[in-house]
This record gives sequence, C-alpha cells and structure tokens, in this order.
Amino acid sequence: MSLARAVHLAAAAGALLALGWTARHGVAQPGVAVAYGVLIAVGEAMRHRPGAHGDVREAAPVSAAGALAYALLGEVGGEPATHGVPQVVAVVLGATLAGAAGRPPAPDRLARRMAGTALAAVCFQSLHCAGPCPYYVLSLLLLLALTAVSDAALAAALERSRAGGRYGAALRAELRALPGVGPAVCATGVTAALAPAVAGLWVLPLCCLPLLVVQLSARRREAARSTCGRTAASLARATELAGCTPAGHAGRVAGLSRAVGRELGMTESGLSVVEYAALMHDVGQLSLVDPVPAGATEPLPPEERRRLARLGGAVARLAPLEGADAAEVAAAVERQADPYREQPLAARVVRTVNAYEDLACGAGRGPAAALELLRRAVSAGSHDHEPRVVEALARVLAREAPGRAEA
Repeated sequence: MSLARAVHLAAAAGALLALGWTARHGVAQPGVAVAYGVLIAVGEAMRHRPGAHGDVREAAPVSAAGALAYALLGEVGGEPATHGVPQVVAVVLGATLAGAAGRPPAPDRLARRMAGTALAAVCFQSLHCAGPCPYYVLSLLLLLALTAVSDAALAAALERSRAGGRYGAALRAELRALPGVGPAVCATGVTAALAPAVAGLWVLPLCCLPLLVVQLSARRREAARSTCGRTAASLARATELAGCTPAGHAGRVAGLSRAVGRELGMTESGLSVVEYAALMHDVGQLSLVDPVPAGATEPLPPEERRRLARLGGAVARLAPLEGADAAEVAAAVERQADPYREQPLAARVVRTVNAYEDLACGAGRGPAAALELLRRAVSAGSHDHEPRVVEALARVLAREAPGRAEA
C-alpha cells in the first residue's frame, strides 16, 4: 500500500470516528459551530472559479484560517467553548465538503486539512485545560509552528509518494513555501479564535477581510502566471506548426525536465525556470530555412547548435514570464549547447532531457537504447551531459515506466 493511500485511509477513519462521536453526543454550542462552519464553507467556495486548479497551494486560505480558528477557540462572548476535538474535526470536514459541493477538494489536501486541524485541536485543548499560563502566547506561537511544520512534512511525504524524488528535497520545498501566505493564514486563524472571546461571533467577517485581500491578490498572480504559461506553450507550438519539431516534443521535454529537476532537489522557482526553458528550447529553429529532420538538434554540429540556442535565448528574453526570472530562462535556453560545466543547472537538465527525447523518439532508438547512449557518452568523458543529471533522468524513467531505464 502506498503512503498516500495509507494517509487517505487514516484520515477517512478519523473523520468517520469524529462524525460518529458528534452524532452520538450532539453538537455543543450549535450557533458557534454554524458560524465557523459557514466561514469555512464560504472560504472553500471562493476557491472554485472557472479554470481553477483543484489542488493549488493555499488555494483556500480563508477556509484554512477558519478551520484553524475553530480548533483554537477557547471562549465566545465571555463563555468557555465546550466543543471537543471530535466536533472540531466533524465541523471542519462537513463545512469543507459543503463549500466544495460539486467539486470536491483533492484527497491529499483534504487529508492534510483533517490532520492539521486534529493536531491543532488536540494540542490546544491540552494547553487550554491546563489553565492560566504566563507563557500562553509563546505556547500558542509554538503550537502554530508545530502545526505548520507538521503539515509541510506530511505534504512532502505525499508528494514523495506520488511523484517520486527525494523526501529531503520535497520537504525543503514545502518549508520554503511557508513564508508565503502561511503567516497570514496563521495570524487570521489566531485573531478569529481570540477576538470572539470579547466581541462575539459578529467579528469573524472583519477578522478575515485582510486575508480575503491576500487571496484576491494571489488569484490575480495565478491568472498572470497562467497567461505566461500559455505564451511559452504557444511559442513551443509555433515550432511544431512550422514543421521544425514533432508534435508534442516541447511538452514532453518540459514535463520530463521538471521531473528531473525535482529529482535533483531544485526549488519551485528553479523548476519554473526549467519548465519555461524546456518549452522554448527549440524556438531558435524558426530561423532555419530547411527544418532539421525530426527536429533533432543533437546530431547537428556544435556551432550550429550554439547559434540556434542563442537565437532561442534572444526570444526568451522578450517573453513575459511569471513565477520565473526571464534572464535565468534565457540563459538556460542560450547555454544549452555549451559544455555542461559552463551551464546553469536548468540548461544541463534541458540539454540532457532534450537529447534523450531526440534519441528515443526523433532517432527512433527507443527509451532504453537512448538512455544507454547517454550513459556511454558520460563514461567516455563527454562534456555534453552532467553524470548526475543523466542518473536523475534514469531514476525518473525507472519510476514512471519500470524497464524503460534498463538497457
């Protein structure tokens, strides 16, 4: 059984137990449960819009903040909160599913939501029941840090189970992403948990207004990133329509390059550079009067490859890119024909993956033979491909289709 499936089953079992416990004992303070449930459901519903991806990182920050606030709720209007951990899990689950009606959240994200909520509620109940503490605020901050780090660790484990790669690299990527909207979610959750103790439940919408602004801003950035991605894909498509490259070549190189970059432990911004560079790596071929047979540049003389790479880099510098440094993308494109020791890592990845694609598809040698040729070139002392990139490619191919990486 895969780790992802085990986590999903554990989350489902915990959710069923929480629902059963709540149904048997009844809902404590139903008005409070409804208020936080509505906040979570509305925040989840805001995630759904035309073209939205089902599992974008921090796709529903208002909903996440509402779930955290309910888990950390100690008093409402001067009265102590009487709900327990099972009710917290049940309300968060029901509200999340209600807000996502018609388009359920991805299993990974739902499992993480349940696990994080349960952890925060269990730790807070223990802290709250201990009575007044001079280090209450510090303890609350440590609880938030523990919840965030635990969620990152679980997200990295799920990513490792699903996409492969190294757990350490996946965990570093998750931890690097925490300073984004994460602090805003935590701050809103704490505010929405503490403010009702004095002001009552009516203050909940006011607590979430700043986070709502953050979410709308993130949505605009996501739309800009999507537009830039379509621009890069259109440039790649132009080489196919002109007969310079086979259909789907750039997309295959981009997907495999991103997987290899992840295997090497590249950051999310580095993976964006690799993906954009892979999509545009053949744009320079549009300058050719006679297309290269099958679009394979690997057999061309080194100087001709460098000329095409420089032309492609010039185009990449003019392309509007979101989520990646245009100068880094251009450098990766224009340096892809240089010896690997003179290349940035993104160029090394694209060069090796493109060579594999040219050999496997363009030259019709097949996956195993193409990979073996790359390994032989490395063993012979070739300066075209970095050994660790070739081996990362081999590991990715072995996971995606066992047997493809074996000669």
